[in-house]
Amino acid sequence: MIVEAESYERDDPACHAHVGLTERTAPLFGPPGHAYVYRSYGVHACLNFVCEPEGSAAAVLIRALEPRWGVGEMRRRREREGKRELCSGPGKLTEALGIGLAMNRAPLDEAPFDLRGRENGWRDVGVESCPRIGITRATELPWRFCATDSEYLSRPVPG
Repeated sequence: MIVEAESYERDDPACHAHVGLTERTAPLFGPPGHAYVYRSYGVHACLNFVCEPEGSAAAVLIRALEPRWGVGEMRRRREREGKRELCSGPGKLTEALGIGLAMNRAPLDEAPFDLRGRENGWRDVGVESCPRIGITRATELPWRFCATDSEYLSRPVPG
């Protein structure tokens, strides 16, 4: 279950699309409902969902998940036992889910992604908004969205 995400749009200086259309940023300008996967600091893959109409260049970075299904496989991939440490950050969750650069541009409504709802007991979950983290530009924008009181966030919500 997604518990933390951040928004990025074309005119946002922290968005990769801010530099314009390039080979790397092309998926951001592409059709919505696809993945934009990139390598962060040459180490971790990061997963984004392209969200706006084609040409708009906007996406949501998936920052943290609450592991509910496939936990054993996630533990194997991450070599971690603690459930909280499996997906509490964008690099951790892509490693736990086995998401790499080959999934860039993949449609989100087909395998290996499963974005269909599952019966999960989540009802009336609060969502908090706060400034994004892990960036150096446009840090004041309150475009980080977190499930209230989730223990699986990458970092606590300030305040």
